[in-house]
Amino acid sequence: MKDSMPAECRKLRPGGTYSGKQGFDYFEGIALETTGSQAICMHLLTVPPGGRARAHKHETHETAIYVLEGRARMYWGPRLEHCMETEAGDMIYIPADVPHLPLNPYDAPARAVIARTDPHEQESVVLLPELDALVP
Repeated sequence: MKDSMPAECRKLRPGGTYSGKQGFDYFEGIALETTGSQAICMHLLTVPPGGRARAHKHETHETAIYVLEGRARMYWGPRLEHCMETEAGDMIYIPADVPHLPLNPYDAPARAVIARTDPHEQESVVLLPELDALVP
C-alpha cells in the first residue's frame, strides 16, 4: 500500500480579485488555484449598480448562488428567454450548460456567494457573444 499525503484543511480570506471572462471582478476564494480544491470553486461577487455580465455558460458544471445583499436580475435559457428576479436571501441553482446573463439594473450593489462544481476559477466559462444583444 502506497503512502499518500494526508488531506489538508485550508483557510483564506478573500483579498485579491481577478477579472472573470464574464465581465465581472471576483474576490479570490476556494479554487484549485488558491487551495488545491479538487471538485469545487467558491468565491464572492459584487455586482455594482448598472453592472452586467456577458452571456455565458459553464460547460459541464453546476452553479449555486446565495444572494447576501441587494437585488439583481438573471436572464437564462437557450435564447435568454427567461428572466429571474433575485434578492438577498435567495438561493439560485444553474444547471450545467445553461446560458445565462446576470445584471444589476438597481441603484445598490448586489453581493453573492457563488459555488461551482468546477475547481478552476474560470476554466469552464464559455462566452456566448451571439446572445448578448438579446438582453436590453
